[in-house]
Amino acid sequence: MLGFPVELLPHPASRRDVLRFGSGLGLLSSLSVVKSACAAGASAIADRPSTASIRSCIVLFYYGGPSHLDTYDMKPKAPESVRGEFASIETSQPGLRISEHLPQMARVMHKVALVRSMHHTNRLHDSASTETHTGRQGPNGDREEFAVMDQFFPCHGAVLTMLRSGERLNVPHAMLPWQFHNVVTTPCQGGGFLGHQFDPLVVTADARKLRYQMDALNRPTELTLDRISQRRALLSGLDLNPTLAGHPAAFGEFRNKAHELLHSTTLQQALRIEEETGAMRERYGTREPKAVAGDGAAANAAARNLRGQNLLLARRLVEAGVRFVNVHDFRQQGKNWDSHRQNFLQHKRYLLPQADQALAALIEDLDDRGLLDSTLVVALGEFGRTPKINAGAGRDHWPDCYTILLAGGGIRGGTVFGSSDRLGAYPATEPVTPADLAATIYWRFGIDPRTEMHDQTARPYRIADGRPITQIFG
Repeated sequence: MLGFPVELLPHPASRRDVLRFGSGLGLLSSLSVVKSACAAGASAIADRPSTASIRSCIVLFYYGGPSHLDTYDMKPKAPESVRGEFASIETSQPGLRISEHLPQMARVMHKVALVRSMHHTNRLHDSASTETHTGRQGPNGDREEFAVMDQFFPCHGAVLTMLRSGERLNVPHAMLPWQFHNVVTTPCQGGGFLGHQFDPLVVTADARKLRYQMDALNRPTELTLDRISQRRALLSGLDLNPTLAGHPAAFGEFRNKAHELLHSTTLQQALRIEEETGAMRERYGTREPKAVAGDGAAANAAARNLRGQNLLLARRLVEAGVRFVNVHDFRQQGKNWDSHRQNFLQHKRYLLPQADQALAALIEDLDDRGLLDSTLVVALGEFGRTPKINAGAGRDHWPDCYTILLAGGGIRGGTVFGSSDRLGAYPATEPVTPADLAATIYWRFGIDPRTEMHDQTARPYRIADGRPITQIFG
């Protein structure tokens, strides 16, 4: 199945639209090369430990960088200037302790794997986010420049969509509830050199009403599906026009996909999160009662927090057949995990309570529905925080060592892979990189990480330069 340009969907295509999108189809000819490489390399996976392949992956991105030292890799024996204010608590996995401000996650740690030795070299948000979402450092190195640079390497979901292009899925890759960076383009969240046809479909949220929509599915009220079908028939004549960038068949694929999406009841049903029971919506998280104004149904809706509802929607999208879901916990600006000041106050009052309840609810809900084994959940930031607490009671950027969390997808629950040194500053054992995480994700989908893809100049790249973390899987 081909991906689709989101811009194609809201309004009927004009000849100008056709010409505009036709120019983005030049890379489709490389798909046969990639598919051949994928098939040739498939047998190479057999020499690695494996369980049945997963069907879906949810990546929860904590923009700003959570403090590993105050969450999942605490150092109670370190000096006070490192260990901080928080105590640790026992969890459902004997011997595994985590922050006292993660009581809900403590109940499910026997279903979770921690990687405590993740590291890379990018000290700035933009470059670190690029490597997190693509498995590679951007071409321009460690710089903050999303607003002025185009994406080069494709994100994980885009690569998966390209390699699984034969699957008949309405939406192979979705992103919600926004792009995490406040720019028009998708600097590390789209198709990159594979083309915009492999960008994710963006689900946007109404934070006040806690409802979701795909802008690509919006259409004027007067534009009925019957009228769209009539226009589709009229557009079919354009397939014979030799000016369509030389790819009339490819454009036809785009148009057909757009038409299918507009008629997709499964996808639109998945977005109607308000059809969940009140108990289920509350399970994923509420605000403090003092934040609720009024009473009745409106007050209950206001009590639910967007961060929790995002994960509930991610579960619904997985049930609807979406293979890859990116959930962004925060935008670039505003409150986020970038706790240069008042790290402990931010974590215990605002950041951890909602994140704790929402992630635990997702893991348990997937398990209750029989979806956890077939769905890999990855929760991570772009880096960790400095071991040494700064003068503002905060922690600064620290990519040299941090922790990521995985659940489901065949992992061995209660596993800790790798370790940090006594200060949580550098990996002590089994260092892991974002390239290794990328390889792990593809491997769990049954795809050899050594499979090749090609940029616009036909230069080959492995889809991942790392090695799968096979040790945490059954």
